[in-house]
Amino acid sequence: MCGILAVLGCSDNSLAKRSRIIELSRRLQHRGPDWSGIHCHEDCYLSHQRLAIVDPASGDQPLYNEDKSIVVTINGEIYNHEELKTKLTSHQFRTASDCEVIAHLYEDYGEDFVDMLDGMFSFVLLDTRDKSFIAARDAIGITPLYMGWGLDGSVWFASEMKALSDDCERFISFPPGHIYSSKKGGLHRWYNPLWYSECIPTTTYDPMALRQAFEQAVLKRLMADVPFGVLLSGGLDSSLVASVASRYLNESKVAKQWGSQLHTFCIGLKGSPDLKAAREVANYLGTFHHEFHFTVQEGIDALEEVIYHVETYDVTTIRASTPMFLMSRKIKSLGVKMVLSGEGSDEIFGGYLYFHKAPNKEELHLETCRKIKALHLYDCLRANKATSAWGLEARVPFLDKKFISIAMNIDPEWKMIRPDLGRIEKWVLRNAFDDNERPYLPKHILYRQKEQFSDGVGYSWIDGLKAHANQHVSDAMLKNASFVYPENAPLTKEAYYYRTIFEKFFPKNAARSTVPGGPSVACSSAKAVEWDAAWSKCLDPSGRAAVGVHAEAYESSTREVLAHENASSFNGFPENPLGKEEAAIAAV
Repeated sequence: MCGILAVLGCSDNSLAKRSRIIELSRRLQHRGPDWSGIHCHEDCYLSHQRLAIVDPASGDQPLYNEDKSIVVTINGEIYNHEELKTKLTSHQFRTASDCEVIAHLYEDYGEDFVDMLDGMFSFVLLDTRDKSFIAARDAIGITPLYMGWGLDGSVWFASEMKALSDDCERFISFPPGHIYSSKKGGLHRWYNPLWYSECIPTTTYDPMALRQAFEQAVLKRLMADVPFGVLLSGGLDSSLVASVASRYLNESKVAKQWGSQLHTFCIGLKGSPDLKAAREVANYLGTFHHEFHFTVQEGIDALEEVIYHVETYDVTTIRASTPMFLMSRKIKSLGVKMVLSGEGSDEIFGGYLYFHKAPNKEELHLETCRKIKALHLYDCLRANKATSAWGLEARVPFLDKKFISIAMNIDPEWKMIRPDLGRIEKWVLRNAFDDNERPYLPKHILYRQKEQFSDGVGYSWIDGLKAHANQHVSDAMLKNASFVYPENAPLTKEAYYYRTIFEKFFPKNAARSTVPGGPSVACSSAKAVEWDAAWSKCLDPSGRAAVGVHAEAYESSTREVLAHENASSFNGFPENPLGKEEAAIAAV
């Protein structure tokens, strides 16, 4: 992942301003340690911190068209760049970068080219001929982007909040699937799939179509000129990514440069469920497996760094980001610069354990839509920033545009958890890869119960976090939480503890508004908490809060503690984070 910072329409275009923007851009250097670049045009600045994955030799940014009248700074990967180049035969390309197509697509198609891109991206494009500009973010929000406004009328864009929070009066998380145009004014959604309208689909489940779409999603993400691997937890999603990548690696271009044995990586407390399962999958697939251990204390010691890099105070995100942050450091030390990861599957297929309580197919489908729309605030944010903290890029095949389209068009009756029919969570995905002739995975791995990453690294990890927070947050502090932090008031001592760290780094009102809020059970949305009355007494994002579903669900004594914490601080459900975001978009 790279880091971008763009400032358009400054009232001050002095050398001091240029130096300030370079200084702010350096706050993103962890994302792109390989090279730095900046383009200045009158009162506009586009800067870039590069992580070189494709064309390391000549793909430095910003990128240009032939006469340098179009300038682009981008964080991302365009997987269909070779196909797009066939539509741009009249243009001369300066580099072999996959992202250079953006400048030329703009020349030929204007601002309407964004939907032609297949990839993950956040970019800002400046047309120096009339000083107009556009900014856009990928369909799901895999890559982060923030937008801000300075008191001098300037408009800012940055990969991370830390690069613009000090100099902007107001800023927001740039919404996924949107484009900002200075010519047209305001934000507009360019990504308009059928599922976004939340209509209930009726297409019959086709397991082979689903399998083939996912295999293609994995294959296109093997585009790299650097060493890479797969994050393997031993659960269904990461195991399928590893299985498909391992199966087709020989056929890819990258194998000629880096070999045909896939590298896989896992982290956990010693004896954790993920370590054991990942080891078994790695042995089955014949990968070169790297197993990392961490202690609860090492995780606690890293919390401040994690919150600074991930830029959130959301409890489940911090729980899962910390081991991922530690693992990414180890992976980068081995010389690896890119990894594939399994985010997105649970949101698409209703894989979280609370989906066992979905009352009907309509509610299940609406919840999957809500979850996908919020991914940029949770798992995408975690996967991107926890890895980018160490100059490592994470790619997520399950969030491929075509794959999502096929998966979200399936009649949700097929996604319903039906024990009477032998269907557990994500049955449609498991069944699609249940091949007796050429097995992708051992049966017991293919049908392993869902385990959230923050749980799978070892149950004592979350228990240790709670115990640590209890030492730092008193009952009185939690009781008055809604007065100290009236927006998204923390409901537990753990949440309160994370909030105090976040506020130290990001004290502005605009910063805290970028973080979602609301009650959750096992990663549910606030709406899904209503599916089971007992859940309101056990509001915790851990999968073990899915009482009556998870094999290692919280004991009654733990539920009583959670209920006490929730009751002592609960002052009504916080507002829907997507509702806040929609209001912000409307304001822009």
